[in-house]
Amino acid sequence: MIRAFLLASTVLAAPAFAEEFRWAETTDPQTMDPHAVNSAPVLGFLNNVYEGLVRRGKDMAIEPALATGWEPIGDGEGWRFTLRQGVTFHGGEAFNADDVVFSYQRASDEASDTRSWFAPVSEVVKVDDYTVDIMTSAPNPIFPDSIANWMMMDSGWAEANGTALPDKENGNYATLNTNGTGAFMVTAREPGLRTVLEPHAGWWGEATHNITRAELTPIQNPATAVAALLSGDVDLINPVPIQDAARLAGNDAVKVIQGIEARVIMLGFPHEADALKYSAETTDANPFADARVRRAVAQAVNVPAILQTIMRGNAEPASQLVSPAMRGYSAALSDRPAYDPDAAKALLAEAGYADGFSFGLKCPNDRYLNDEAVCQAVTGMLAQVGITAVLDAMPVQNYWPELRADNYDMYLLGWSPGTFDAEHPIRFLASTPNAEKKLGSWNFGGFSNARVDELLPMIQSEIDDSKRQAMLDEVTGILQDEVAYVPMYVQPLVWGAKSNVDLTQRPDNFFILRWVTVN
Repeated sequence: MIRAFLLASTVLAAPAFAEEFRWAETTDPQTMDPHAVNSAPVLGFLNNVYEGLVRRGKDMAIEPALATGWEPIGDGEGWRFTLRQGVTFHGGEAFNADDVVFSYQRASDEASDTRSWFAPVSEVVKVDDYTVDIMTSAPNPIFPDSIANWMMMDSGWAEANGTALPDKENGNYATLNTNGTGAFMVTAREPGLRTVLEPHAGWWGEATHNITRAELTPIQNPATAVAALLSGDVDLINPVPIQDAARLAGNDAVKVIQGIEARVIMLGFPHEADALKYSAETTDANPFADARVRRAVAQAVNVPAILQTIMRGNAEPASQLVSPAMRGYSAALSDRPAYDPDAAKALLAEAGYADGFSFGLKCPNDRYLNDEAVCQAVTGMLAQVGITAVLDAMPVQNYWPELRADNYDMYLLGWSPGTFDAEHPIRFLASTPNAEKKLGSWNFGGFSNARVDELLPMIQSEIDDSKRQAMLDEVTGILQDEVAYVPMYVQPLVWGAKSNVDLTQRPDNFFILRWVTVN
């Protein structure tokens, strides 16, 4: 059972008069292809355009979408999904089982960034035009929860436009063009400038919004975003700069909607690298391959200070790859390493780096709340124990390619589990990278532990909650002992909207247009 989340929402009986709606976010979606990039800015935006077999409601619970129902097959052999009939894509094409099979083949291909979602799947079988069996290699009781962001594409449209597979590196027709079944359709796409949406008149669902046209504008400068909201140029900004939240909350023309996101912000390491890439003097070794050095980093970073000064008390410290609100969180392992620079120095000396070393820290400057400021703070804190970080902050569109090319010595990462379950980051971040098994696709540093790999399929198939939790606790303990990552804090959600806008804020930070009403 998913625990309750802090939720800011307004329930509306009926849509008011029609309105245009404009909103601004820091990060522009990298692509319009639902299978190319597994990131919240992409998936959150495309949840307005494409749909999956299931979706998450306002309370984050799984509910029917393009499937009207699902049930387990046999003794945990898989899941049978009954598809919704009468659904049409934006281009007028009918949705059926062929599109589900095609979307599985496309989304699970090596070219797709979403392939790790399908690690438990052995095959997808069309039973008839409106019935699909998704077979799993072992019982997988949480599988329906794991595919809420797996979006369906029309097979004919994709093949006709030369986009049978995603191309996240060079792009293709689906990078700029869409053809979903969702409540909104993209009518203009200018990357980095604007994206325009209009309601899909043939949508199968019941519209509760009153939007006739919506436009997303990326605004990276926080002061510019606040000014745009106050001047009425936009109806919503996400996020509100932490330092401006109190001022905006005191303005009757706008309102601040606050919550806690399901995203843990952490530091990652190059576990499998032979040597540092950006060190002035340590060019033939990788200090971060030593767990003592990684623990020194954890004890050198003053997380309480970051939360107080940069986050203004709006974030919570994190000890694990998931927050306490997630299913499978290990309550017995809630303590994070204490800030102790003397202990950090002792660990460095013990590992043979008493004089410290320099390295390159990669960080995005437009992806997470105050991301560059946090990295600057981390840089200063590490310098206090003799580790000199050379900070390289960049836009997220350049950041992910750098990480995938191993161009870093340490990096900043935020992770929000799409299933709201602790199994999710184990599969993506802590499993030994294995393309054939579709595992570890976001484990940039190549962390590997045989016991974690052994436990993952057992966690995925265990239906006894107490036994499953014991295994999750064991994995959490291993990750903490080895300092696979340095979890720092759970990111806050701070949105700003005009006072006449009603909306729903979900803890996954997905902005859903069909829940918006402008009064």
